[in-house]
Amino acid sequence: MSRVRMPADVEREDKILAGLTARQLAIIGAPGVGLWVAYSSLNHLVPPIVFVVAAVPVMGAAVAAALVRRDGLSLDRLLLAALRFLRSPKRRATGAPTADPLPSWVDAATPPLPSPLDLPVKSIADDGVVDLAEHGCAVLVSCSTVSFALRTPAEQAGLVNGFASYLNSLRTPVQLLVRAESIKLDPLVDALDRAAPSMPHPALERAARGHADFLADLAQTRDLLRRQIILVLRERGGDAAHAASTVRRRAEDAVRGLCAAGSRAQVLSGGQVAAILASAADPSSRHVPPEGLSSPTSGITGPAATEEA
Repeated sequence: MSRVRMPADVEREDKILAGLTARQLAIIGAPGVGLWVAYSSLNHLVPPIVFVVAAVPVMGAAVAAALVRRDGLSLDRLLLAALRFLRSPKRRATGAPTADPLPSWVDAATPPLPSPLDLPVKSIADDGVVDLAEHGCAVLVSCSTVSFALRTPAEQAGLVNGFASYLNSLRTPVQLLVRAESIKLDPLVDALDRAAPSMPHPALERAARGHADFLADLAQTRDLLRRQIILVLRERGGDAAHAASTVRRRAEDAVRGLCAAGSRAQVLSGGQVAAILASAADPSSRHVPPEGLSSPTSGITGPAATEEA
């Protein structure tokens, strides 16, 4: 019986020739063949040195596009993503109607309206279940990071085995989303400045003001980020109620399974899910919906009136 080593990245592209994939060979080979055809046709008109000088930048750009990687993506894929970003509308809104054309006799120019944003999210329940209409239901689970490097080899092996046990228990695909959000220290600095005069000792007041100055300088000189790990579970199905209960149960199983890997997981509520979706839709905005909001379909009532004796 022969044993075959399987790569950790099972979705890695196959190497065809000289350690290059078919896509890399196409990116490098296409300009190479084009340059060879051009040289064969123009060698009696263009000196070889001139042709070499013109060909070096072209082949260099092709090799860089095929081999250089940034953030896990090759340069050609980054270029395609940049082109799609430039061509896509930058202002979108849910339910944005299509603008009617102006009559020919009206001499006026209107600013472009936001493009329609078709989100798959139909509603968000109070328990955090996201209704995706015909795509089923989804639940978001917030996961904490694990200090892996500070553990002993035995502890590291235990964490890996715990995470492997959870992965082996999966029957449907899941998504692990790692988000980076900027941290705003202005509220903390303001709170320290307000609390400093009420300190019981002058030394504590000076320490509080000094810490506030340190945080203010840190916010101005550094790009502070915090990392958030979200586990997304989705359940497809025709019955919405059955899909919601199933994905909710899977989320609770994920919380228990990730606990064995040292991660403190928590199923997000409806308000927390709405805040994350709003932040993902507009990462530059500091204003996210507060937690505890009512769902769009729920009725809003005032406080219960107490009967007077």
